[in-house]
Amino acid sequence: MLQTQPLGVFPGAASFFLLPSAPEGNNLLPLLLRGYLPDIWPESWCFFVAAIQGESEDVVLDLLPQGPEGIYNRFILEPEEHTYARARELLEGDMALLLDAVAWRLGLRETPPPYADTAGEVRAFLLATQAYEALHRNDWPTGLAILLEAAKTVREISPVFSARLYAEWAATKQMLGEHGQETVEGYRCALALLERSSFQEARAELWFQLGTAYQTGSEGRKDSLLEAVRCYHEVLKVYRKDTHPDGYAMVHMNLALAYIAMPSLDRGAHLRAATAIQSLREALHIFKKDTHVEYWTSATINLANALQHVKTSHPEENLWEAVALYEDALSVRRPEDDPMGYARVLANQGNALAHLGAFSRAVPRLEEASRLFRTYGEHDAADSVEDILAEISIKQKEAASNKNI
Repeated sequence: MLQTQPLGVFPGAASFFLLPSAPEGNNLLPLLLRGYLPDIWPESWCFFVAAIQGESEDVVLDLLPQGPEGIYNRFILEPEEHTYARARELLEGDMALLLDAVAWRLGLRETPPPYADTAGEVRAFLLATQAYEALHRNDWPTGLAILLEAAKTVREISPVFSARLYAEWAATKQMLGEHGQETVEGYRCALALLERSSFQEARAELWFQLGTAYQTGSEGRKDSLLEAVRCYHEVLKVYRKDTHPDGYAMVHMNLALAYIAMPSLDRGAHLRAATAIQSLREALHIFKKDTHVEYWTSATINLANALQHVKTSHPEENLWEAVALYEDALSVRRPEDDPMGYARVLANQGNALAHLGAFSRAVPRLEEASRLFRTYGEHDAADSVEDILAEISIKQKEAASNKNI
């Protein structure tokens, strides 16, 4: 085999392929290992570029070279019991170990192969396979430790492969509820390793994941939320409305929520609230009720909440818009599906109506919200709603008294 292989660099089948030796191969490998495609390819590598460019399996099969790499790559494209058995008979050394690792990942082998006496990207690939086996057994500490070792093993040799392993390690920790400094550093290592690569969309995805790690683990701290905001702005350098509409909208959703979650007592609170509203409106250009109902509902409710509480020269206009947005959300958030979510929307809408002096419309909504909160044991929420009802009652009595006078 070549001294170094682009394992784990490109997505899809190309992530597993092995390249045969070629006269100019070692000069081209530094480009491949960062995800760049040379202008001129060795003839025996044409199958590889065809796979990267999305050609059909038949086209790639026709281009496979002869020799052990061809046998191995044929199994990657046709992962059946008979192709595995044939390849297992003919291959040896590192290539046989890689074959067994892929066979385990595809369910054709019960256990992954060992990684002793291997080095470089082959060792990292085998380590990663062992890690996946441990994670599959829910042995999270072992799986994470081996995955981190794999990432470190190949860091100097194949930065993109290492970045993908660091990203998997950090994402697994985040899935397990760990949003602290270790998880952050995992994402930052991956981002640094991808900096000089061709995979800028992958970097954008990692910036987004890093932003969610900061945001979820912020516990309301402004410094962590500001880091999340910086991450989301990095994503928006790549995700545009016309090229990545869903991702663009999701970033604006999270950006808005980060601004909303910041303490509202400093000088910048007014500007942050206005920016959050703008981001939620951007998200709603993409998230529509008939295409993204859950995201649309979330953005609609958050926009209504922001409009209700932002300081503005036209508060009444904002409050009426919030009332209308809550009404839209209530058309899809039903009490039988999500009683607490439904109650919160009713309570917020009732509060907006109360501020507008529309007491006859506010009271039944607030009473229904209170009833639902009590029914499901949310007594603090019910108490807050009943405080608003009590204030409305006092104002109604005062208005009646003034009228009689």
